Amino acid sequence: MNVYVALNELIEYIENHLTDEISYSKLATFLGTNEYTMQSLFTLLCNISIADYIRMRRLSEAGFDIYKSNAKIIDIALKYQYENPTSFSRAFEKFHGIKPSQVKSHPEKLKVYTKIVFNEQISINTEKIEYSIVELDELTLYGKYINTTFETISKDAPNFWQKMFREYPQYYDILDYGMTVYLDNELENNDRFSTKHYEYWILSKTPLPDFKKYTLPKSKWLKLSVSSYLPKDIHELVLKFYLSFLPSCKYNIKSLPELEYYHNGMADFLVAIED
Repeated sequence: MNVYVALNELIEYIENHLTDEISYSKLATFLGTNEYTMQSLFTLLCNISIADYIRMRRLSEAGFDIYKSNAKIIDIALKYQYENPTSFSRAFEKFHGIKPSQVKSHPEKLKVYTKIVFNEQISINTEKIEYSIVELDELTLYGKYINTTFETISKDAPNFWQKMFREYPQYYDILDYGMTVYLDNELENNDRFSTKHYEYWILSKTPLPDFKKYTLPKSKWLKLSVSSYLPKDIHELVLKFYLSFLPSCKYNIKSLPELEYYHNGMADFLVAIED
């Protein structure tokens, strides 16, 4: 599957249904995945969640509609799937910087969020990627975390490792897990990828003073490995998983944190999958 061709079809479907309720399960069919996996791929490849993309395309079109037509604002709000004019007005002002009622007098202030178009001729990496499926019992870990973002995690995570080793040199040999957690309390419409804010954890299986407990349920995991602890190699492995491996396989990922496990000079990247 050429993921960029599939994404263009997905984008075109969204464009044709901006005034309708858009089903994530329908969008997932374009990529041949479940909803969660589709959202993950979209966020990684577009640097925006699918919920945010749909919202900004609707608000962009709504601004044009208000300027060009004589329709009531409440009707335009309903047209673009807002339940009431108050929530629409709030979102509209946050996006455009003006209230819907000000559009006629200040059309120059309207903003446009353009439709995403993918280059379908991009070469797809077809190298052989080795992986395994492992089943882990309930996993209880102990650690500390920092708040980070989609844009900064590649720098924040290695800096946090260095900070932890400086502060807890006695734990150097047992702090061997990294974990990325999406902040569930920020989700919109139960869309895990509507937030760009993450927690990044460093953990151990050993209970440690003042370290928080985190329990992961029993699950099957896809495991990819690299013979390195270097941040750039770990980041490259994660990108390889999402950009090359995941679009080409039939596995659906679960809404669990992503794990890194460091051992014997190896770094394992683990993603929970559905049975």
